[in-house]
Parts: sequence; C-alpha cells; structure tokens
Amino acid sequence: MKNSLGNRDSNVIWHPYTQHQKMEEPIPIVKGDGALLIDENGNIYIDAVSSWWVNLHGHGHPYIAEKIYKQALALEHVIFTHFTHEPAVTLAERLLKILPGKFSKIFYSDNGSTAVEVALKMAIQFWINKDQPRRNKILAFYNAYHGDTFGSMSVSARGLFTNSFKDFLFDTVFIETPHTGNLGEIKSVIHSYKGQIAAFIFEPLLQAAGGMRMYEAKYLDELLAVFQAENILCIADEVLTGFGRTGPLFAGESIAHHADMICLSKGLTGGTMALGITACNQNIFNAFLSTDRAKTFYHGHSFTANPLACTAGLASLDLLEKTSCRDQIQWIRRQHEEFARNELSVIGMEIMVNIRIMGTILAFELNTGKDEYINEVSATVMNKALTRGIYLRPLGNTVYIMPPYCITPEQLKKIYQFILSIPDFIRKN
Repeated sequence: MKNSLGNRDSNVIWHPYTQHQKMEEPIPIVKGDGALLIDENGNIYIDAVSSWWVNLHGHGHPYIAEKIYKQALALEHVIFTHFTHEPAVTLAERLLKILPGKFSKIFYSDNGSTAVEVALKMAIQFWINKDQPRRNKILAFYNAYHGDTFGSMSVSARGLFTNSFKDFLFDTVFIETPHTGNLGEIKSVIHSYKGQIAAFIFEPLLQAAGGMRMYEAKYLDELLAVFQAENILCIADEVLTGFGRTGPLFAGESIAHHADMICLSKGLTGGTMALGITACNQNIFNAFLSTDRAKTFYHGHSFTANPLACTAGLASLDLLEKTSCRDQIQWIRRQHEEFARNELSVIGMEIMVNIRIMGTILAFELNTGKDEYINEVSATVMNKALTRGIYLRPLGNTVYIMPPYCITPEQLKKIYQFILSIPDFIRKN
C-alpha cells in the first residue's frame, strides 16, 4: 500500500546491514509481547534471535517499562562530567560486585562498539601515561567481530564488513582461537612481539558474528596466563556473552585468569535502551591519575550514563537475579541439548553439520557448498521462517537460535519444528 508504514519507511530510511536494491518493504512491528513481535496486520512472529541478541526478558516487560517511566518523570538526562545521579552510581556498584574479575571502575558509553573503543583507547594511553617504551600492537582472534566504529573494526576480522575501509584501519596481529594443537604456535607469535603488545582483545568462548564459533575455556585460560605473564593488558568483549547467554552470568566465570577490562552492552538493559560499559581494574585507572592534565582520559559521549538507560539496566539485573530467570536459562540449554540429540542430529545429518550448543544458543551450518556471510541461503531460511511466524536471521549458512529467556515451551517447539523442515526446502532449491 502506498501510505503503509513499510512504504513510508522505504522512502526515507537506510537500514543497517541491508542491500536496499534487493530489499522488500520492511515489516512494520507495532507491538512486542514477551518473545513475540506483532505487525500492523496482526501477524505474530517469534523473536528467535532476541532482536539482534539484546532482548533478555521479553518485549514490553512491565517491570522494566514502569521503572523507566518513573525515572523519566524525575530525570531524563544530565551531562555526566560535573554531575552524577543515582541510577548510574547504583548500576556501577551492582555490576562491580558481579563481574568476573577484580574491577574497580565503570566507564559508560552508548553501545558495544563504543565500549570496545573506550577499552582500546584506555589500553593504548595506559602505556603512554606510564612513560614506558611505546607498545603499538593490539592482538585479536581471527574471525573476531568487535563492532563497526574504526577502532573496533581494526581489531575485527578483515573481510566483507571492513574491506572498504582497510586502508584506514590500524594494524592488528591476529591469532587463532586456542585449542590443544596450536597453543605452542600462538605462544611463539606472542613472544615474537615481546614488549610491543599493548593489549589483547577477545570474545570469551563464543565468536558470535564470526559464525557462532565456540572454543573451550581451558585453552583460553592457558592463553590468558601467558598474556598476563608478559604484562599484556587483556580486554574481554562480553557484549554478547554477558548476562547469561553462555549459561553463567558472564562467560568469564568459566576461566580462572580474568581480564583487565570488560566490555558490556546488548543485554545490559534487557534489550530496552542503548547503553555500554567498559569496566577496568584499579591498575589501569591509577595510570590516569595525575596532576598532569595531559594524562586525562579525554573521551565521552553526549548520552553517557543516561539515567533512563541505567534504570533499565538496574531493572534487568533485578530480573536476572531471580531464581526463576536463572532456571529458565538452564531450561533452554537442556531443551536445545535434547532437541539436538534426539531429533536434529538424526534428521539433518546430510545438510545440517557442526551442531553445537552453548548456554541458550544452538547453532549449525547448512552444507550448501558456500561458507560465507553473503550466502543466499540465509535469505531463503529467513523468508521461509517468516511465513511460519518465526524470525530467524542466519549468519550466511550458519543458522542459530538465541531466544529471549521468557520463551515458552510451545514457542520453542515451533522453532524446532521449523528447523526440522529446513532440509526439505533446501533440497528443493
């Protein structure tokens, strides 16, 4: 329809990660209810990917909405230089008590990419402020994704997302994710840059945008021990893995050696508002304490520590701390395991490969001959799922489920039933 919301959108909006030459009119969503999204025509879709991995407790959660409403009546925003406010202080206090490591300070920003930018800038300036020989190398994993701003792109995998900007990105030393056969080689790379590495940034246990790649905690732990012995700062990007996605509250709880900095966003507010944080330990913060103003960390955002977003974060933590929420996270994992063991691994052996589970995430590859992000099978699966009332957004030929924690048994079963139908329509195509 000419004046439909989808048509109006097409006339004025540029969507992220979208080739508009091939895009159909977007679906106008007018309401969210738990794990469901409802469009303007009353069609209902199960949000099987938590709206880009941000939604924890469901759409339109009344507890979070009420808290935001009350805060908006009191204070919607204030510049966060000379001023502070209760939601920011309380959220920082509560996070510092539960983060995996000895963190002492919280720096607020707007999203995951900016949280990573903050960590990288802190790490680089740390060595400058310490008046030590210049460390100008950052290490990261192959297949990493840390965001779309220039610093976060620089420490992300070179490829489709970064090719247009490759001449403007700083050099990064990339290493493989650790496993039993490559630790010696990785250690050799680290030692070859002895005294040059400012920081190592990593997604603990799960490289999500890189294709839901999973690796074992014990090897990461051994690798972090090497970095710490070399006095290299470690940055944990838990933008996705934080707040229960991998099972425990943070993926870092699975390892003994903890990072010097941790980046959080996505589930931080339960998926309701934009907010990012970078937490650091006291050693890093101390390097910026000086009578020399040149050693100040000159970084900030207009909406730093927005009171509404911080309030949403506090409300989300309230819900996460309930036993019922923790039980639901474990229930989803058990359902994934049972489904994969009893049905998926049997029916999809030819087409569905590398079936894997971590916490609330189930993933597998479609064996279609093309292992790349722009594989057209992604659109095929997504569109077919939409006709069944499910929203899935595969990463190329990697299909995954990452539902909100409030998903019901009936809704999860419907997603599973659709997944079991994938081999049939893939063969027909």
